[in-house]
Amino acid sequence: MSNDYKPGGEPTYVEDASVSKIASNDPLRNVDAEFGGTEERRRMEKKLLRKLDARMSIMVVIYILNYIDRNNAAAARLRGFEKDLNLKGQEFATLLSILYVGYILMQVPSNMFLNYIGKPSLYLPACMLIWGAISCLTGITHNFVGALLTRFFLGFVEAAFFPGALFLLSKWYKREELGLRTAILYCGNLSSNAFGGLIAAGILDGMEGKLGHAAWRWLFFIEGALTMAVAIAAIFILPDFPSTTRWLSPMERRLAEVRMAEDAGGETDHDTSNEGAFHGFFLAIKDWKVWWLALALTAQVVGLSFNAYFPTLTATLGYNRTISLLLCAPPWAFATIIAFLNARHADKTGERFYHIAGPLVVGIIGFIIAEATMHTAGRYIALFLMAQSYAGFIVFFSWCSNSLPRPPSKRAVALALINAFSQLGNIAGSYVWPSKWGKTYHYSYAICIACFGVAIIMCYAFRMHLITLNQRLDNGEVVEGMQERQDAMEEAAELEGVTVEEIRARRKGFRFAY
Repeated sequence: MSNDYKPGGEPTYVEDASVSKIASNDPLRNVDAEFGGTEERRRMEKKLLRKLDARMSIMVVIYILNYIDRNNAAAARLRGFEKDLNLKGQEFATLLSILYVGYILMQVPSNMFLNYIGKPSLYLPACMLIWGAISCLTGITHNFVGALLTRFFLGFVEAAFFPGALFLLSKWYKREELGLRTAILYCGNLSSNAFGGLIAAGILDGMEGKLGHAAWRWLFFIEGALTMAVAIAAIFILPDFPSTTRWLSPMERRLAEVRMAEDAGGETDHDTSNEGAFHGFFLAIKDWKVWWLALALTAQVVGLSFNAYFPTLTATLGYNRTISLLLCAPPWAFATIIAFLNARHADKTGERFYHIAGPLVVGIIGFIIAEATMHTAGRYIALFLMAQSYAGFIVFFSWCSNSLPRPPSKRAVALALINAFSQLGNIAGSYVWPSKWGKTYHYSYAICIACFGVAIIMCYAFRMHLITLNQRLDNGEVVEGMQERQDAMEEAAELEGVTVEEIRARRKGFRFAY
């Protein structure tokens, strides 16, 4: 980057991969001196990120268990779950969908509470302990009502994790770092689909009749107990927020706060004394972008509803129960690799829309192949193409964080609200795959194609809106969501040892990622 700064002049900004304009001559670079100069600060940041990545990695394990506990009913279905509980008609679909009722109700209050207490290292593992216990209780149910209650409360408590994890990541990682970390987190979801089937196959084949219990009951007992064990370990591993984490040195805490203030365009990444939790709530619900993103995500979720029925879809290939479960693993292992590479490239280039739309288009091709043939190899290839569509879904979440940067209380509510609203798609998706439409599931695939198409169109419209906002920012206009927060700028100036005017100059470089 060239350096054209002159004392008393305006900073010169250089376009960087359509994400943001960075001041090559930013006067705030002087803050590097506090950390021993630019090279020493870069070394400290790398060390800080290594520490963070090592500790945050447990969230991948938590997410694997989160999804295994949520989706193990699909595997249990293959070993007598429906028969033993005497389920009829759409009752199994209702058991799947009721989880998302609790999931929807709890997400926004949970993230507001998490932002308020600032202790994710205690709050998230506590929720995990409870949902592990509830998962175990599913194994002792004997009728539809009992299973319905455990599934509802399982969703109610599980709701804390994913939006809370997204918010925690957004408190530590800058925009160019967030996409890859979000993808790594979501790889826990994809891995659960791969390993969950393998674990379920082992338990369902090896535990039938042990201590007088059916194998599907052991599935809930063992996986719930494993969740509780990991929750205890997570208490000692997960970080809190940058200003409250105790295992960092004072200099590392300061560096963590400074880099997030810089990334936010010159404001501290925490709420000021004038901004409470409900301030962020009202900002979020009044912002149409939050609802637009929520609707776009809901369309994607309906299209991705095949996830909960993956063992059922592999069973249509004509193999026995154990092989059907084992066949679930390769498509999700493939999807995990594609998701990682897609997110890494999205962060490297700073582009978002095409990294979302591309995998969805490939997923549509998979649906079309599944619609067009009953050939075993063709349908199995289609499952690979369908599974990789999660790669776009993952980038979408980092796009949400990038598009709603401040204040943090608003971002916490917005991320929870977007994810909670999208769970309506899971409720609807529970009824997209009725047994009477099998084994071809033509209508199911047609619904998924339509939903992916709607999601792509909505994402494109949002991209064009962000381009318009960036053009207005280029012209020096104030756009919605980017108004100056004087208190936050003053706190950032004090934190970084510079003037408010220098902070204001750097704010001009912020641009939305599209």
